[in-house]
Amino acid sequence: MRRGYDLVIVGMGSGGMVASEFAASLGLRVATVERGRVGGDCLWTGCVPSKALLASAKVAHHLRTADRWGLPALDTLDIDTSLVWKRIRETQAQIAATDDNPERYRALGVEVVHGDARLTGPHSVEVDGRTLWTRYILICTGSRPAQPPIEGLEEAGYLTSENIFELERAPRSVVAIGGGPIAIEMAQALRRLGLGVTVLQREDQILGKDEPELVALLTQVLREEGVDLQLGVAVDRVTVEDGQKVVHGHRGSDEVRFVAEELLVGVGRKPNVEHLGLDAAGVSVGSRGIEVDERMRTNVDSIYAGGDVAGRFLFTHSAGHETVRAVRDMFFPGKGVVSELVPWCTFTDPELAHVGLTQTEARKIHGDRIRVRRLDLAHSDRARADGESLGRFMAVCGPGDRLLGAHILAPHAGEMIHELAYVVSRKGRLSELSKLIHVYPTLSTSIGQLAAESSFDNAQRFRWLTTLSRLGGTGAFPSSRDA
Repeated sequence: MRRGYDLVIVGMGSGGMVASEFAASLGLRVATVERGRVGGDCLWTGCVPSKALLASAKVAHHLRTADRWGLPALDTLDIDTSLVWKRIRETQAQIAATDDNPERYRALGVEVVHGDARLTGPHSVEVDGRTLWTRYILICTGSRPAQPPIEGLEEAGYLTSENIFELERAPRSVVAIGGGPIAIEMAQALRRLGLGVTVLQREDQILGKDEPELVALLTQVLREEGVDLQLGVAVDRVTVEDGQKVVHGHRGSDEVRFVAEELLVGVGRKPNVEHLGLDAAGVSVGSRGIEVDERMRTNVDSIYAGGDVAGRFLFTHSAGHETVRAVRDMFFPGKGVVSELVPWCTFTDPELAHVGLTQTEARKIHGDRIRVRRLDLAHSDRARADGESLGRFMAVCGPGDRLLGAHILAPHAGEMIHELAYVVSRKGRLSELSKLIHVYPTLSTSIGQLAAESSFDNAQRFRWLTTLSRLGGTGAFPSSRDA
């Protein structure tokens, strides 16, 4: 059998780019196939444009509330959102021309092939009539926004994270369906830019995978900023009336309706598995995507999958981790086991970061043997100086002070979660972080304080030694005169 390549990667988004670069660094002959633009969801419809939008929105919010910092506030801020959208496109273009440029990968020795890929066997990929023979195949085709089965939604038309950044400017008002990270980030950003924003969430809490205690605080922030959070609402249908889009639903037995210029749907993701020839190659696909094991292998030995299409954790950073581990396992068998511990962050303001177990999840496993340590951001000197003191640090500890999970609601929470994630990953104790001197004044000092409290509690077990020493001891400890 001909094997022109060591590895063919299908999809050049977050996972495919990282895997391509890593495989090329090993001296392998690599081809990547991309039907659209290099960079995938992260660059064109996900992380990059949404964070650029959030940055502009934060500046607008600061201008309106500048009196909090002793500066004149602009109460009547007139925002031309076309300029915000222009900046988003400029940011994308800058990244596309540098780090995500196909020529950079070609310079590394990666052959970039444009076209539609279809697996024709365990070692072959067809691209627009050309067959690429390869030792291994790695599928990294990502995911797309899911469309909920709501009557009239498709006819009315709606925005998602994919097409909202293709607009020239923001609409005047939005009803968002869904209370996950994408919908909530967008809701706060759009509200800060002056839009009327309503969020409809079927459950009684937004951000259902995060620590409820911190979500409650964030909910308070969003409502104070004017985001109309409607919880416990089931959406029944959508109509168009007088040029406006109307969402009809119910809360309990009460009928409700919400009107806006546009709808934004954020109710999850759907893996891109269609038209890849997976059936012909014998690859198993489940409800969440391509089925893989802990080494990202499919049921076909030569075919791996990583990132959103494999349905584990739908994050850019998880995709990169998974695909690198997959490449390791291909060429260094047994070395590619992926981590089940994936931290994440919802980039609201303040940010909400998460790693490991929530307190509810921990109690289901350990019962009353857990302890939750908390430190409000109001006790942080840096937070008070910065005028950003609403938030909280939480550490969920199990038997023996072992850190089971950590959760932060604070500015830059996504930057601070990593040292806590490291302790969780190695099954360490929270008190270990008290040995690390944290720079003052920083928000991270609060992590050191939490760890110090744990360390102080552990020290209480040895109070009898200090008492014995003060009383003169038994000869095993020197008196102060002897010292």
